[in-house]
Amino acid sequence: MLDRPTLRLGRGLDHDRLQGLAFLTLTALGWGLNWPVAKTLLGQLPPFSMRSACVIAGICFSFALAAARGEHLRVPTGQWRNLIISSVLNFSAFSILTTLALVWLPASEAVIITYTMPIWTALVAWPLLGERPTAQRLLALMLGLGGVLLIMGAGVEATREKIPGVLCALGGAWLFALGSLFSKRHPIAMAPVAGVAWQVALGLPPMLLLAMFETPHWSGVRLSGWLSVAYISIVPMTLAYLAWFRALRLLPVSIAATGVLLSPITGVLASAAFLGEPLGARQIAALALTLGGVALAARS
Repeated sequence: MLDRPTLRLGRGLDHDRLQGLAFLTLTALGWGLNWPVAKTLLGQLPPFSMRSACVIAGICFSFALAAARGEHLRVPTGQWRNLIISSVLNFSAFSILTTLALVWLPASEAVIITYTMPIWTALVAWPLLGERPTAQRLLALMLGLGGVLLIMGAGVEATREKIPGVLCALGGAWLFALGSLFSKRHPIAMAPVAGVAWQVALGLPPMLLLAMFETPHWSGVRLSGWLSVAYISIVPMTLAYLAWFRALRLLPVSIAATGVLLSPITGVLASAAFLGEPLGARQIAALALTLGGVALAARS
């Protein structure tokens, strides 16, 4: 059977890789803008009530989109294990931890720490794949941790206040790194939109459970809050996840990991522009250190 010919463009980029890079760009921008939008919404709703509202809206949108595309919504036999593991790592646990990170940290700092994911992906490959860390990967870890320490601040009191948020952001980064490796090696054999819809749906129960301990005031949610719910549920929660999983299929993990560097850059700049969060020498240095570590880890 002959291989399907590929269209060569520019500097040897084939059509699949170009398409993967386009999906990766959409993912990074969608996820990057999610951080200041979610931080704004946290000013109107408690964290898990906010997240539950976004997840419910995301479920409705993603299943409606899957049905409109004529995709089969039934989970195929033998796919539940992959679906549940992928949902826990890539969505539910990640969403819970990053939501908590936003409670203790500014959006610009939370996004920088969370996007140390490629560093942890490279290190996780040691126990899981037997790939011993190289000098380049150890340097990447040092740069990434240097960025995290800068974010925590110089003052003892400021450091103590930020520790819970930093740990949550790092936990989210670790889980998403594991999820990326798992999704690459065990892709879900389902239509793309239906697969994302089920992952979002499986992430709802823990959100609702945590929201039961909160007292939201829904009547106090302004128009900006409902627009934020619409953005989070449609773009980062559905369309960006679709683009991410598609990019993972079309691109090597190292390229995909490097491409998401656009997310923290977008998040930091958007947080400064829309939320008035500080963008001084410390924040810029932390961003540069972290992105340098991520780039090294992704290339190693």
